[in-house]
Amino acid sequence: MMTIRRDNPVDAGSRRVTRSNERVQRMHSRTERTMAEVHATKGAAGKGGRSTATKSRGPLGAAKPVLLAGGNPQIEKADGDAPVQAYIAAMPGWKRDVGRRLDRLIARTVPGVRKAVKWNSPFYGIEGRGWFLSFHTFTNYVKATFFQGTSLRPVPSGGKAKEARWIDIHENDLDEARLATWIRQAAALPGWGKS
Repeated sequence: MMTIRRDNPVDAGSRRVTRSNERVQRMHSRTERTMAEVHATKGAAGKGGRSTATKSRGPLGAAKPVLLAGGNPQIEKADGDAPVQAYIAAMPGWKRDVGRRLDRLIARTVPGVRKAVKWNSPFYGIEGRGWFLSFHTFTNYVKATFFQGTSLRPVPSGGKAKEARWIDIHENDLDEARLATWIRQAAALPGWGKS
């Protein structure tokens, strides 16, 4: 049997290493349990699905989208009207009404418009010609971006990007006539990316 002397620095170092190894093993065990829970939840959501474990649930048990910085809803990337409507429904307060009005105005102005949610923002485009407009929720406004904004007349005031221009829409600040003019012009131009 080996006797450990307290004044022996090698033995004291061994005890520190052993305690450190035990802590690492406990952390590993907790991490493995957590990762197993994440994978189990992800598996239930389908391949590449997002966990709904941390999302709040309403009275009927449906997951509510997480609101990111500025109140922007986190909506999974998808094509079609349904994810755009989910985004709009999750917009906080008065911004939801702005989102609904924008969506209706775009659909009315450009019949057959293609819709999608990308990068937590609704996108609008023409099939095979690209995206012409997107909007995004911020704390004090909703930003509508025209990807070929420098080609619009009059040019929207926001932005200094090479081609894109945007407007910030505040509460009770939606000029539908001006927006409809820009939407018509933007839809007639080649769009951004692939729609």
